[in-house]
Amino acid sequence: MTTHPTVPLHPHVVPPHQAEARARGFHDVMARRRTVRDYSPRPLPAGVLEWAIRTAATAPSGAHVQPWRFVVVTDPERKRRLREAAEAEEREFYEHRASEEWLAALAPIGTDWHKPFLEDAPAVIVVFEVHKGPDSPRPYYTKESVGIAVGLLLATLHQAGLATLTHTPSPMRFLNAVCERPPEERAAYVIPVGYPADGARVPHLHRKELDEVLVRL
Repeated sequence: MTTHPTVPLHPHVVPPHQAEARARGFHDVMARRRTVRDYSPRPLPAGVLEWAIRTAATAPSGAHVQPWRFVVVTDPERKRRLREAAEAEEREFYEHRASEEWLAALAPIGTDWHKPFLEDAPAVIVVFEVHKGPDSPRPYYTKESVGIAVGLLLATLHQAGLATLTHTPSPMRFLNAVCERPPEERAAYVIPVGYPADGARVPHLHRKELDEVLVRL
């Protein structure tokens, strides 16, 4: 039987009597997270994106391949190109590809093909899935792994007081050119990051109650 090296586990220890309070405290902060489409030009604090990406990169991944790449776009001209290309795909989606049922589901959120947040936010993180290539091994459970990492990224940025949005234009191949990434990398998420604009508003939505999402067996 093949053996592999191991190291001692150093668990994050929380006293049992504090566990529920810790979980509830995290919930109470995260329950205020909302998708934001209106951003302030206020600059981001130094180091916050790097720490958020470090945290995202602690996510579990299939066979520990870590199949992700986080491209931080702050250059105004590159953000302009990103917005123009994304809006071209979104216009096609809203005007031709989306079904009436899909458009009806989006109506309460108030979205359309205009994506000014891709320029207005001080930073945009484009998250790529890394597939097998000349310098990258074959990944396993790629979408699941990257999805978990993005969840940690969003949570960390919210905990730091920043707003985000998860944008997924389709198709997304234009992002390889905009971000100068090789073909084995495939864009999965476009995430504007910043502070909400003064007076920013969000749709009046309700999250499902616990008994609608929890099943005990």
